[in-house]
Amino acid sequence: MNRFCPPLWLKNRHIQSVLSSSPIRKTIAARQAREMLKASRSFILDCGDGVRLQGYYAAQKQAGPGLCVLIHGWQGSSDSAYLVSAAGYLWDRGFSVFRLNLRDHGMTHHLNEGIFHSCRLNEVVGAVKQIQQAFGHKRLFLGGFSLGGNFVLRVALKAPAAGIRIERVVAVCPVLSPHRTMEALEKGPRMYHAYFMRNWTASLETKYKIFPHLEELANVRRYKRSIRALTAYFVERFTEFPDIDAYLNGYAITGDVLKPLRVPSLIIASMDDPIIPAVDLANLASSPLLTTETSDSGGHCGFLENIRLHSRANSRMAEEFSKT
Repeated sequence: MNRFCPPLWLKNRHIQSVLSSSPIRKTIAARQAREMLKASRSFILDCGDGVRLQGYYAAQKQAGPGLCVLIHGWQGSSDSAYLVSAAGYLWDRGFSVFRLNLRDHGMTHHLNEGIFHSCRLNEVVGAVKQIQQAFGHKRLFLGGFSLGGNFVLRVALKAPAAGIRIERVVAVCPVLSPHRTMEALEKGPRMYHAYFMRNWTASLETKYKIFPHLEELANVRRYKRSIRALTAYFVERFTEFPDIDAYLNGYAITGDVLKPLRVPSLIIASMDDPIIPAVDLANLASSPLLTTETSDSGGHCGFLENIRLHSRANSRMAEEFSKT
């Protein structure tokens, strides 16, 4: 990302991070991606073990360079500004695109009784496998943002055993160490903590309305001031993990986790990311198939270059997926 040099008014990491998923960017992205959105059709995927996930598939009329499966971040959706922007950019360069909603995201709470958590990896692997089988593209690419970036890297690890052939993976600002990200949310500007807590509690309340027998969801509001307290409450009651530490370790990708990668993978990261501390980049496994590109600025999933809010991450993703 050495070529990323935003104008002075876009250098601030919080401006980058907030603008990335802001309503104004969502409006701009929807206009720029209107042809991709017009071509998009909703699909519900059978992901195995009775799990269903939903997403939107936009197919090119002519055979193109392949199919890109894109995954949003936590409390985002297939309609998040950054995801629509990336999908539209790839579409304009000939790629077909599938924007996948994680469980309980994008108003899909009714599809599964079980509640989303970040270690539900097998169902995402199942979704990617069905996408590959259903749409018949010769080349499949994965792109993800934030928690979605973490997911696509973990899917790539499981792909060979699952019979999924993935050409390349690009993860933009992926969650590296969930422990460190939680600390960043607790100690950083309150607007990020407030954003995630507001959306998470609202999501859990939506789940409770649909599945009222999940009575322990009725109490989530009492923990709305602390992401750590609510996570601990949630883990104890709705996951198989014994405690919050075991849960957070369950989706960390630091240490030797990525060492077995067999898919060429690129991590795009910002040294000033307020949510994903860059210090953890040094704790990633060394692998000939894993490349990390950093820039001094860019915020969290931003890398916005100009007044049209174009993202350098989009063009890097397209460049990477266009390699033979």
